[in-house]
Amino acid sequence: MKQLLKEIRHNPLLWTLAFVPVLFVYQRLRPESHTLLFILSVFAIIPLAALLSLATESVATRTGDAVGGLLNATLGNLTELVIALAALHSGQYMLVKASIAGAIVANTLFVLGASLLLGGLKHHLQEYNRVNARFQAALLFLATVALLVPSAVKEADPTVSAMFTQTLSVALAVLLLIAYGLGMLFSLKTHRELFASAESGETSEVPLAIGVALGTLALVTVLVALVSEVFVESVQQAAVAFGMTPAFVGFIVVSLVGGAGEMGSAFSAARKNRLDLSLGIALGAASQIALFVAPALVLLSYVLGPAPMDLQFWPGAVVMMLIATMAGALVTGSGRSTWFVGVFVLMVYLVFAMTLYLLPPRAH
Repeated sequence: MKQLLKEIRHNPLLWTLAFVPVLFVYQRLRPESHTLLFILSVFAIIPLAALLSLATESVATRTGDAVGGLLNATLGNLTELVIALAALHSGQYMLVKASIAGAIVANTLFVLGASLLLGGLKHHLQEYNRVNARFQAALLFLATVALLVPSAVKEADPTVSAMFTQTLSVALAVLLLIAYGLGMLFSLKTHRELFASAESGETSEVPLAIGVALGTLALVTVLVALVSEVFVESVQQAAVAFGMTPAFVGFIVVSLVGGAGEMGSAFSAARKNRLDLSLGIALGAASQIALFVAPALVLLSYVLGPAPMDLQFWPGAVVMMLIATMAGALVTGSGRSTWFVGVFVLMVYLVFAMTLYLLPPRAH
C-alpha cells in the first residue's frame, strides 16, 4: 500500500483522482446538471485509467505480457459492458449497437494506432510477437463476419422476418461465445509458448506487489463502473448541448470514454517498448468485445431489456468494422513497427470519425 501511495504522491496525473469523489457528490446534489456531470465523469475516468495502467503493468511484469494484456482488456471492457447494460436496460438499442461497433473500431484503430505512434516516436524500430497479433486479428475477423451476416441477409432479402433475424442472432451469439472460449484455451493453455513476448522492454522501477496490484485493479474497475453509470445517464443530454448527434456519441464518444482504462495501459506499455502488451490490449479488447460482450448482450437482452436485441447493425457500421479488422491485420503481420504505421492506422480512424460527425449512420 505504501508503494501505491508513493506513486500517487509523485504522479501529478493521479492527483486528479479528486475528481472522482467530486463527481459523486455533485451527482447526488445536482443530478439534473447533465452537461457538467458529463464533463466531470470524463475527467474522473482519466486518472482512473492511469491507475489501472500502473496496476496492469505490475501484474504483467509477473505474469507475462500475454496474460497482462488479456487481464487489462477484460477489466477495461467491463466499463463498456456496464455502459452497454445501462443502455440495454433503458431500451436504447441504437446506442448499444453503436457503442459495440465503436468500441471494436476504436480499439482496433485508435488504441492500436496511437500505441504504435507513441512507441515509434521513442523507439526507432519496435518488434513484437506476430503470432499473437495475427491470432487476435483472426479472432476479430471471425467475429466481424458473424456480425455482418444478419445485416447482409436483411439487405439481400428485405422480406426476411424479424423472428428469423432474432433466431439467427441468438445462434451466432452462442457460436461466438464458444469460439471465444476455445481461443482462450488455445492461447493460454495448449499453445501458450507461441505467445511469448518478442521484447522484454522497460519495466517499472518499483512495481506494485502482486496483492496490491490485484486489489487496485478490482477497486479501480468498480470505480470506473460507477463513473460510467453517471456518464451514460448524462451523455445524451450533454450531446445536445455540444451539438453532437446520437450516432457520433455512441460510436465515438462512448467508445473512447469507455475504453479509457485500456488506452492508458496500452500507451504506457508502447512507450516502454512493450509492444506485445499494447497489441494484446488493443486487439484483445476488440476481439473480446466482438466475441464475448456483443453476444452476451444479445442473450442478456432477453432478461434485462424491454425486448430482445439482435445482431443486425446498420451497413455503415458493418463496413467500418470490416475495414478496421482488415487494417489491423494488415499492419500487424510483419512483427515490426515504426511510428508511421501508427499514423496510417489513426488516419483511417479519423476518416470514420469525421464521416460520422458530418453524416451519422441511419437508425433502424
